Amino acid sequence: MSFRDLRNFTEMMRALGYPRLISMENFHTPNFMLVSEVLLWLVKRYEPQTDIPPDVETEQDRVFFIKAVAQFMATKAHIKLNTKKLYQADGYAVKELLKVTSVLYGAMNTKGVERADLSEEDSSKFKFDLGSKIADLKAARQLASEITSKGASLYDLLGKEVELREARTESIARPLEINEAEKMMKVAIDCVLEEVQKTKDMLNNVALDEANLEAKIEKRKLELERSQKRLQTLQSVRPAFMDEYEKIEEQLQKQYSSYLEKFRNLTYMEQLLDDHRRTEQEMFEEAANMLRLMQNRLKEEEQHLLKSGNNDDSDIEIQEDEGSDSEVEDRQITKQRTGPEALLQAVALADCVGHGRLAHAVLATRKQSVQGQTVREKRSRSLLPLQT
Repeated sequence: MSFRDLRNFTEMMRALGYPRLISMENFHTPNFMLVSEVLLWLVKRYEPQTDIPPDVETEQDRVFFIKAVAQFMATKAHIKLNTKKLYQADGYAVKELLKVTSVLYGAMNTKGVERADLSEEDSSKFKFDLGSKIADLKAARQLASEITSKGASLYDLLGKEVELREARTESIARPLEINEAEKMMKVAIDCVLEEVQKTKDMLNNVALDEANLEAKIEKRKLELERSQKRLQTLQSVRPAFMDEYEKIEEQLQKQYSSYLEKFRNLTYMEQLLDDHRRTEQEMFEEAANMLRLMQNRLKEEEQHLLKSGNNDDSDIEIQEDEGSDSEVEDRQITKQRTGPEALLQAVALADCVGHGRLAHAVLATRKQSVQGQTVREKRSRSLLPLQT
């Protein structure tokens, strides 16, 4: 059985029109039902009027079926089948089935070729191919030249026949020398003996090679047995370091679990730290905005105080002409200093305190500015009686 036989058988059965699809895997194991079905189909295809019982349930029915098919093929198709291989119903049965399928397949192909030839002849009756006729003319001319040359050479040889006949008769009439014949026979016998000796030497070498190979095989078998025994002993014996290995493995598992827990906690703490930094950044931005607003507000109050101070000075000069110029200048200087001093104090406090205490610093600066304003008002009130 070969892959080529299986492939050819399946392709031929498909070409012949077998209704069932045959795979190359069907004959790896004995399959008598498939073999019987194929045989019956082939017999019906060869001669539809045959009457072969298809019962193959029991062993006797199978034997009778195989014998009937083999007898039919031997008498009708002159094909000799091996019944033992057919009864095996495996890959070896494919070779026997291939004998019948090849005959049917060849008949189908020849029939197709004959039909094609007939159709070509019919078509050639009504068609005239000038190219083919030119090729035939060339071939005819070449054959004619060859015939003339061969005829001339034959005529020359026949002219020499008289001389050649005499030489031939002399050589035939000459007696045969026994010594030369004996020498030739001895040479031929020596050559044959040498060939026989060579073949014997080759056979002896084959026997020696076979003995060497058998010795090597036995040696390898012994080594294999020893290796298998050693493997069994190694598998049955527990290593000395296995207990320590298991303990270290348990410790490694514990360390890995603790590592996972710490890594999880570390990632959580890093996330919290990022959130805290983000909130601090937002608070810092809000505090900076509040500080900017407070600075603008303080500037506006300073300008307002300066304007109100100038108006008060003009009223005092009109109502009380007896006041000294030095006191008025001191009052103006103190009024002018209130705005910038309060602003500088607020900025210094904002730089000194943290981001979370910015609101307290702003309140403190506001309180200081209010206290400075009250002190200035008290001083102005205390200076008025002195001047009067």
